[in-house]
Amino acid sequence: MDYAAHFRREVEAFEAAVRPLAGRGDAPLVPSCPDWTVSDLVVHLGWVHRWVSAIVRDRRDTPPALTDTALLGLPEDHAHWPDPRQVPNRGPLLAEVVDWFAEGAAGLAELFEGTAPEVRVWTWSREQSVGFWQRMQAIEAAVHRWDAENAVGAARPLDAGLAADMVPQTFEVMAPTRREWRKAPAGEGETYRFRRNDGPEAWTVRFDGDDVRLGRDNAGDGDRDGDRDDGAVEVVGSASDLALFLWGRIPAERMEVHGDRAALDRYFALVPPV
Repeated sequence: MDYAAHFRREVEAFEAAVRPLAGRGDAPLVPSCPDWTVSDLVVHLGWVHRWVSAIVRDRRDTPPALTDTALLGLPEDHAHWPDPRQVPNRGPLLAEVVDWFAEGAAGLAELFEGTAPEVRVWTWSREQSVGFWQRMQAIEAAVHRWDAENAVGAARPLDAGLAADMVPQTFEVMAPTRREWRKAPAGEGETYRFRRNDGPEAWTVRFDGDDVRLGRDNAGDGDRDGDRDDGAVEVVGSASDLALFLWGRIPAERMEVHGDRAALDRYFALVPPV
C-alpha cells in the first residue's frame, strides 16, 4: 500500500475542511475529540507532523524531546496561538495556524515520498522504520480528517483500502501499546470478530492475559486460521465504520452486532482509548 500517497491526500483533505473556518467566529468543538476545538486539532496534528519530520529527516535513533519547540518551525510572534496545554482553545481559528499546519504537512509528505520504508529510525513500536511512520501517519491523518469534517458537517468515510489495513493494525500495533500505556486489565478469553460487509475480509482477536492474538479469514471461507470462536461477539460493517469504531469515533449502534453486547462494551476497557 502506498501510505505516502494516502498521507498526502488525507492532510490535503484535512486542510480543505478547516481552512474555510479561519477567522469566522469561534472554532467549533470537535465532538469526537472531547475538550478540543478545531484550533486544538490543527495544532495537535501540525505538532505531530513536525516532530515526525525531525525523526525521519535526521534518521534519529532516539526520540526528539517533546519540549523541543525549535523543531516546530513556529514564528517569533506566536504567543497568541492556541496553547495545547490549556484546552479547549476558544476563539477563531487563525489563518496563520492553518498555513503553519499546511507547510509542515507538505514537508512530511515530501519526506515520506522520498524515503524508503525500510530506512531505520526510532519509533515507539517494535518496528523501527520509516515505513512504520508512513503507515501510522496515514492512519492518523485519515482519522483526524474525519474528526475535522465531522466537526463542521458530514464526514466522508475513510478510504476502504486504508480502513481495511487499519483494522489489523489496531490489533498488531495499537492494542498492545494502549494496553501497556494505560495498564489495561488482563484478558479473560474475550473474543471479537470484525467482518466487512463491503469486502471479503474478517478479523478475529482474542485477549488472554496480556496477549492480543489476531487471526484473519475471508468472510466466506470459514475458520481459515483456526481463530473462529462460537462465543465471539461479531461486529459487521463497512471497513470505514469498523476502523472508526476501533478508533472510538462511532458507536456500535452504527453497525450490526451479533452476540453479547456487554462483552462488546468491555472492549474499550481491554483497549483503552488514547
